[in-house]
Amino acid sequence: MGTLCLTRLTLSHFRSYRRGVVEADGRPVAIHGPNGAGKTSLLEAVSLFSPGRGLRRAGAEDLIRRPEALGWKLTGVLRSLHNVHELETMAEPGTARTVRIDGKAASQAALGRVARILWLVPSMDRLWIEGAEGRRRFLDRMTLSFNPAHAEASLAYEKAMRERNRLLKDMVRDEHWYVALESQMAEAGARITAHRAEALSLIAAATSDTAFPAPDLAMSHAEGELPADELALKAALADGRRRDLAAGRTLIGPHRVDLEAQWAAKGIAAKDASTGEQKALLISLILANARALADDFGAPPILLLDEVAAHLDADRRAALYDEVCALKAQAWMTGTGPELFAELGERAQHLRITDTAGESQIEKDTP
Repeated sequence: MGTLCLTRLTLSHFRSYRRGVVEADGRPVAIHGPNGAGKTSLLEAVSLFSPGRGLRRAGAEDLIRRPEALGWKLTGVLRSLHNVHELETMAEPGTARTVRIDGKAASQAALGRVARILWLVPSMDRLWIEGAEGRRRFLDRMTLSFNPAHAEASLAYEKAMRERNRLLKDMVRDEHWYVALESQMAEAGARITAHRAEALSLIAAATSDTAFPAPDLAMSHAEGELPADELALKAALADGRRRDLAAGRTLIGPHRVDLEAQWAAKGIAAKDASTGEQKALLISLILANARALADDFGAPPILLLDEVAAHLDADRRAALYDEVCALKAQAWMTGTGPELFAELGERAQHLRITDTAGESQIEKDTP
């Protein structure tokens, strides 16, 4: 099994950090400090070495340290399988985020080919009881972790759908305007559905019932069964034009899919489970995703677990740390106090984050 880890992370004018440096050795990284000190921002920095907007889904402008407003920059040294890569991502005021890999300009999608990063943050605790959009985003993050090409298919689908929705809102009825767009949507949509199904299959094979309950996962569609075949999806889009015109938007397609989860052992839906059970199901999913990635990619992913231990009892907390260490994953974990990481001991590096006059500082700590 190979290794995937950051061995050095440098932050410049990022959020509350004027400058910060972390030297790491592949072990889990236990980060503690008071609320508001900058712990989550450190995890967010790591998350930006993957495609997308990071674990907070923030725009590039929102990441700039104030009041200087000079722009921000993150650099990392990534050990990925048998290679070492130098990563950079940055943005100046008023500009989009850019990426460089080994000194060369690259797309965000290219980050997904050298690194695999998964995260669990407190805002995801309500995943099973809120709207389908969050669960669909969670499904796509899992899918993207296995298949970086999923991002390109999603962008192609969304672009074609936006143009089709514009025609629908303008009440354009001439079918010739729709044919090319629906072909593009069907081709990209079939790829999206196939990618998602493959990801769920891989995760199901890696799921085990440990201290964290094994979930059964399935996809559902708001309008009934979603055609998975390209030709069938194209036909469904054409057949649905009249109804879509009345609604002013596209009502069938992978953008209407929901992720359903059930606690296998108890036979209850995740949305009906207790708050603690829902959290345990989420952790179980992240661990299954990580186990599947270790086999698929050849190394366990980098894990970002924000405040994950705060609502776990001592037994489950110890079980989580044992699973992370057994995976040999570099997990960056945050908590308000060092006692939350006592079970890790010297199996992890320990950092303390402090805040002085609005500036976050990173200090080494001892277990």
